[in-house]
Amino acid sequence: MSEQLAGPLSGVRVLDLSRIVAAPFATMALGELGADVLKVERSGGGDDSRTWGPPFVHGESAYYLAVNRNKRSLCLDLSLRSDQDVVRRLATEWADVLVENYRAGSLDRWNLGLDSLRAANPRLVTATLTGYPPGDTRPGYDFIAQADTGVMSLIGAPDGPPHKVGYPVSDMSAGMFLLSGVLAALYQRERTGRGQHLSVSIWEAQVAVQVNVNQNYLMTRTRPRRLGNAHPQVAPYEMIRVADGFISVAVANERQFGNLMGAIGRPDLTADPRFSTNAGRVAHRADLIAAIESATGALSAAEALALLGRHDIACARVRTIDEVLTSPEARQAGTVVSVEHPTIGEMPVVRLPWRFSAATSAPRTPPPLLGEHGDVVGEILTGQRAPDQISAP
Repeated sequence: MSEQLAGPLSGVRVLDLSRIVAAPFATMALGELGADVLKVERSGGGDDSRTWGPPFVHGESAYYLAVNRNKRSLCLDLSLRSDQDVVRRLATEWADVLVENYRAGSLDRWNLGLDSLRAANPRLVTATLTGYPPGDTRPGYDFIAQADTGVMSLIGAPDGPPHKVGYPVSDMSAGMFLLSGVLAALYQRERTGRGQHLSVSIWEAQVAVQVNVNQNYLMTRTRPRRLGNAHPQVAPYEMIRVADGFISVAVANERQFGNLMGAIGRPDLTADPRFSTNAGRVAHRADLIAAIESATGALSAAEALALLGRHDIACARVRTIDEVLTSPEARQAGTVVSVEHPTIGEMPVVRLPWRFSAATSAPRTPPPLLGEHGDVVGEILTGQRAPDQISAP
């Protein structure tokens, strides 16, 4: 590359008053897009996720490391007026965006009400992440959200107990909506010259991404039920048994179904009234899967995948996370990259998936040590450095 491209948010300054997972993921992503992110942490302990382990590496929690790169860390005690004044000055003189997820009323109690900050800095975009919609002050945690939004009612065997998704899906949904909302508010500010307030709740974010499940119920008033790995509206679109385990198979249209039947030597089934339409295949799913598995059951996973691949059928075996992160796809995409951490050394991280033709997006700095950048901010607040002279990390 002949020139060093900047991130699309280069020059945007973010004051990050958030903790745990969802909102810190959003601010990390803003940093990955080029923004300068200053994270304010609680004196004496910092972000709660710093204690979420094992694993710990050189005293650093892997959970904290996952969602806090591309940031600086400043430790403050917001119960102290002097530290409140630090945040107020950063919000009104330096920041373009302020992100927070404190319990309702906390910032007002600390003389940091968001309305007053925007009054002093009309271009400021403020963003709040909550657990529940406005008026409901219960705290928000991913595990609780997965139960309370119906996710767990959808996951698991039909006759088994409910299960959670194996990663913080509700937090990630909320973090992505928070990120996109901040970007939209910044875009509107470019046209109007004024910032605004944005709020996102984990509960609403999780409900919003349950797209087809929600609409199925709204149109039929029939309660969705657990189907294991089967798709409620498409068949075959599930795990198929092979001689040494299972593979996943997804057939989304009639051409693909014909290809699948040809692959297993049963083209006659395309004319079977039970299977000639997707609706029929969903209704007679058990018979269909039995017919498919009568052919695949004698094949190894490798043999079945090769056979279906030759017939243009979407299929895969179930990989483990270590296999994914060391896979040919991960190597080709550059999924795992490294940043240099002050105590860990070379630290591998998973880059976020944006690719721009005229900008760059990449992990830039490691997750900060607790309070690592207090001196830089101190120079600003004591007049040794103007507020607009915090350079990008």
